[in-house]
Amino acid sequence: MSVAPRVVFAGTPEFARVALQVLHAANFHIPLVLTQPDRPAGRGMKLQASPVKQFALDHHIAVAQPRSLRLDGKYPEDAALARAAIAEARADVMVVAAYGLILPQWVLDTPVQGCLNIHASLLPRWRGAAPIHRAIEAGDTETGITIMQMDAGLDTGDMLLVERAAIGPDDTTARLHDRLATLGGRLVVEALEIAAYGGFTPVPQPAEGVTYAHKIEKAEAAIDWSQPAEVIERRVRAFDPFPGASTTLAGEAVKVWRSEIESKTNRFDAGPGQILSVNGNGVRVQCGQGVLCLTELQRAGGKRLPVADFLRGFPLQPGQTLG
Repeated sequence: MSVAPRVVFAGTPEFARVALQVLHAANFHIPLVLTQPDRPAGRGMKLQASPVKQFALDHHIAVAQPRSLRLDGKYPEDAALARAAIAEARADVMVVAAYGLILPQWVLDTPVQGCLNIHASLLPRWRGAAPIHRAIEAGDTETGITIMQMDAGLDTGDMLLVERAAIGPDDTTARLHDRLATLGGRLVVEALEIAAYGGFTPVPQPAEGVTYAHKIEKAEAAIDWSQPAEVIERRVRAFDPFPGASTTLAGEAVKVWRSEIESKTNRFDAGPGQILSVNGNGVRVQCGQGVLCLTELQRAGGKRLPVADFLRGFPLQPGQTLG
């Protein structure tokens, strides 16, 4: 590979945009970007470009948005056009970060040095679509970035670079995402530089410790107050910013954005979801095991508010039951 490799980039959300920005700033030649088709978003549901596409357009980088890369799939014309664009790019390597499409074998084989993936976990733990959410939800105390040589499996390729990162007790998915995105950008530049000056010694992933980070579904947002307080508190942080942990009171939806564990044991004769006390510092709720103090809430159509401000427009009383 030349000292300045030609890099085709494939990615879609903000996590990927950060990596693309770092690669661009490091003066790698990026002849082509692949990203998902524009999607409807916002209240008007207008088509919006992905963060990766917007960055590419702003920096005059060619963009391809195939609906599929499978030549024998539902959109063979899209795949054929993408194959032509990738071939024309004459890539030394493809960098992939949260792209959202399966790469068939022809894509993996096209770049001279194959495809490198920026994955937001310490593989083989949390293979799959939502590694940051699932690590927080599970109570992990550390995660990291793995730069992986992609193969046909789901995040099963050999590891090239790994760097660890702590998960703090107050970390949300949003906060951890931003730190890992920055780390991923730095690490992939390092990986490409190593490849340019002699290459790697790939390390196969261990057979033990495999877990899967399944995609986050909106249905997971509903808080089950029969669970322990520490489980609910982790899920509140894991589902910030999407889909947001939610509950109901008298038929009205309420999102819970911040909470603190008041107690891990039961001290009151109350059922799960029952409000035990209310003041400007928090709303204390009985869980299946322990008590959770809710400190940032949101009504449907409203803003995220500290509990003291929330209570001015939505009074809550001890004895009411959530959920």
